[in-house]
Amino acid sequence: MFSSQLLTDLGWSNHFLGQLTEAELETTLPARLTEVHRDRASALTQDGPRDLNLLGGQSTGDLAVGDWCLFDPETGRILRVLDRKSRLARRAAGEVAREQLIAANVDTAFLTTSCNADFNEARIERYLALIHTGGIEPVILITKSDLADDPQSFLDRVRNIAPKTVALAVNARDPAAASQLSPWTGRGQTVCFLGSSGVGKSTLAVTLTGLNLATGAIREDDAKGRHTTTNRALFRIPDGGWLIDTPGMRELRLSDVSEGIEITFADLADLERQCRFSDCKHEAEPGCAIQEAIAAGSLDPARLVRWQKLRREDQWNSASVAELRSTARRFGKMTRNAGKHKRGWDTE
Repeated sequence: MFSSQLLTDLGWSNHFLGQLTEAELETTLPARLTEVHRDRASALTQDGPRDLNLLGGQSTGDLAVGDWCLFDPETGRILRVLDRKSRLARRAAGEVAREQLIAANVDTAFLTTSCNADFNEARIERYLALIHTGGIEPVILITKSDLADDPQSFLDRVRNIAPKTVALAVNARDPAAASQLSPWTGRGQTVCFLGSSGVGKSTLAVTLTGLNLATGAIREDDAKGRHTTTNRALFRIPDGGWLIDTPGMRELRLSDVSEGIEITFADLADLERQCRFSDCKHEAEPGCAIQEAIAAGSLDPARLVRWQKLRREDQWNSASVAELRSTARRFGKMTRNAGKHKRGWDTE
């Protein structure tokens, strides 16, 4: 039998407890994954750290840092992964249409950008779509405000595209940054940092955890940097929370994020419902509420372009991934049928 009290410190909740059967309550133990390796996973349990092995047929590609799983306490084998309350995933880089898990069971994602050439509304909106789709609360952090002539202008630009999202200006190297983020880092809470390399994510991670996490140098000519962390891992925050440290992403390809796009662009989605025609293209159609808002000066036409571009990209990538899954199912069915026929021939 396990102690829910001890597990609560790791982020355990009734969401996970309610998934267990009576037999599992008696014979298995829960663990939270802290690192996922090529053929095994590291985890934290009520009794401390433990390495866990996979059952036959399992793949570490189906696991994410932050996952809760049930394991056999005698063999240390993962028996099943519990349903996630939130998840971060993107379309994997390259031509192969597959999903890549980033993190699981995250409560708050600190979307980090900076007061320099990195700041980009389109990139922020892409990350917000990803975060909202995963069922996670976003908090936008603007770093390097001490180097900007007018840091308030960057906060204003954020509020123009995300008025309902908390946005803070922080100094990543100032210990006071940990206090600014404390509302989201309390006991049992899980956070992660998202954003480009070189914007201060790793420095903020060091400030939050007090650990000596590696950071890379920043090129001053284009404000780009390199995060030397290549593996995702779960770290304790002194406030009682947990940080999933993720490396900077060179490419953020989205798929299956239509829900997040609608939340991120809620103002445009609301206007679209007011258009005279349900199939309005928002170009020159009569009664287009979006074009009327642009003409009135209450909507930036560039935001419409970004919204339409994200929608097209998501539709294309989602269709590609769905097609791949369908092909895989057809191939699997064909293989199984071929196997049945072969076994039939062998018995003749």
